[in-house]
Amino acid sequence: MSIPAMDISVTTPVGQAIRRAERMLFRPFDLGRWFTIGFCAWLAHLGESGGSFSGGNFGGGSSQPGGGQSVRDGLDQAKHYVLQNLDWILPLTIGVIVVACALGLLLLWLNSRGKFMFLHCVALDRAEVTWPWHEFAPEASSLFWFRLALSAIQLFVCLPLMAGAALLVLRMLYHNSADPAGILLTGGLVLAGVVLVIGFLLVHKFTLDFVVPIMFLRRAKCSDAWREFLGLLGANSGHFTVYVLFQIVLSLAVGLLVLAVLLATCCTALCLMILPYIGTVALLPVLIFQRSYSLYYLAQYGPSYDVFPPPPPLPPALPG
Repeated sequence: MSIPAMDISVTTPVGQAIRRAERMLFRPFDLGRWFTIGFCAWLAHLGESGGSFSGGNFGGGSSQPGGGQSVRDGLDQAKHYVLQNLDWILPLTIGVIVVACALGLLLLWLNSRGKFMFLHCVALDRAEVTWPWHEFAPEASSLFWFRLALSAIQLFVCLPLMAGAALLVLRMLYHNSADPAGILLTGGLVLAGVVLVIGFLLVHKFTLDFVVPIMFLRRAKCSDAWREFLGLLGANSGHFTVYVLFQIVLSLAVGLLVLAVLLATCCTALCLMILPYIGTVALLPVLIFQRSYSLYYLAQYGPSYDVFPPPPPLPPALPG
């Protein structure tokens, strides 16, 4: 069902999310409550530390005399070293990949359980661990398998593009020749990879911001919740486009706020934030705000999308 534009706002949930974080954590202040909700938040963000890819300065090597020859010599030496030590490099590589995959699966499974535990705490204003851990196990399992499949598809689609672009660059460096066709093909592969990565990021964003709350409300599988959300997205694509753009602005504002706190405390807060679990507890107001914001935004699409329980009825007025 399409919602009139006047009923959907990306700014109104900001104040609502701030007030909810304040009410949950400071009215009254309870350190035990912070640590309990913080544990759920820690699980919900386990393994989600950001990272970035950085490339070498390929241009510098080719602009110097003998740069191409240096690249060829380096690649040839690396090839010969690998071939001569294949007896231990291959088992070590396989072992590292197996351990990394096992650790990644464990973190993804715990993270999926934590998503529902933290959502339960925020939506119902409760500090509970055991009950949501068991209660939402089926939904968390469905989310885990969906995210695992999404990650596998992303790897299958994006890895060949990245490998192809890297091989083209190495080929041009090896021959010390940047031919126009190779540059255009490399640029095309990189552009296609960027577009695909943005698409996968949007799917991930919508899954956590909206599909998980729908699963929470309907006690549904991830595929069924996504099917329902696609109908909502198709009828309100403009609103959700504004939501994504505003989220970028909001993330920058939150990042600047956290940076200001770090500078104001002479980086003392940084010492807390880098500690596992303790850092999550320290950032709990920000995490509750971020989780609440998407929930309040989704609630604007109707009562059936509102995860927050209705307020208790007011006591009857006294006579006279």
